[in-house]
Amino acid sequence: MTAPTISDLAQTEQGTSLWQDAWLRLRRNRLALIGLIILILFIFIAAATPWIAPYGYAQQNLELGASPPSAAHWLGTDIFGRDLLTQIMFGGRISLAVGFIATAVALLIGITWGAVAGYMGGRLDAAMMRLVDIIYALPFMIFIILLMVIFGRNMLLLFLAIGAVEWLTMARIMRSQVQSLRQQEFVEAAVSLGLPTVTIIRRHLIPNALGPIIVYTTLTVPSVMLLEAFLSFLGLGVQPPETSWGLLISYGAESMEEYPWLLFFPGLALTLTLFSLNFLGDGLRDALDVRSAKD
Repeated sequence: MTAPTISDLAQTEQGTSLWQDAWLRLRRNRLALIGLIILILFIFIAAATPWIAPYGYAQQNLELGASPPSAAHWLGTDIFGRDLLTQIMFGGRISLAVGFIATAVALLIGITWGAVAGYMGGRLDAAMMRLVDIIYALPFMIFIILLMVIFGRNMLLLFLAIGAVEWLTMARIMRSQVQSLRQQEFVEAAVSLGLPTVTIIRRHLIPNALGPIIVYTTLTVPSVMLLEAFLSFLGLGVQPPETSWGLLISYGAESMEEYPWLLFFPGLALTLTLFSLNFLGDGLRDALDVRSAKD
């Protein structure tokens, strides 16, 4: 039996980082992995839709009308003779864009607000979080509807309006994370070195709270997409000639008894996306949980 070499010992002692360990645990979660694959597939299809869509977005065949799935139109056509698969692909671009951009707006506001409140503490923290509590008490849906009615219906406002009401939970999560981190030695060392408060928050506190931020992001995107679908269903979201899954579901609900495929397929696309994001969020929550890493 030969003695182990130095390279063997180094390979044996080599550990894995938190992120590598989290990825290994995420790969063992089949539902989370399936959700990640479905999400990547939908994002790729949405990005490539102008080049891979089987028909033009505005291409109509009024003589064909609403027809069930066939070899020429895999998911059927709507009442204007437009290919439903093409409509779903273009609608996915809007729905996914609303989900990710509005979530980015919510994260930007919530992370900044929560980090400042948690690090500064005292009266400033109390005042900032009381404002969060007050906004929480307001009915979100009425607030968004008022914004849409007062300032008009456009895509940019839809992104901002949804993001402006989804940041509150992130602010609370970030505040609690920063409060638990600000007493750590690396933060005290940064303070003793005289680093500015902005630098400490941006370079030391926020990066160390990425785990909860990532998990919350995957859970916020489906919530935002569902909110957009509900607004479009009410006629307050995306407006023609643009389309989204919510708008397609609204049209399908009006004629679901005669043409059930107009409701089923857009609803299936939205459902698969929401489930994949929720499964991925649950998997990331377990994978990034330090306590599970110790088990």
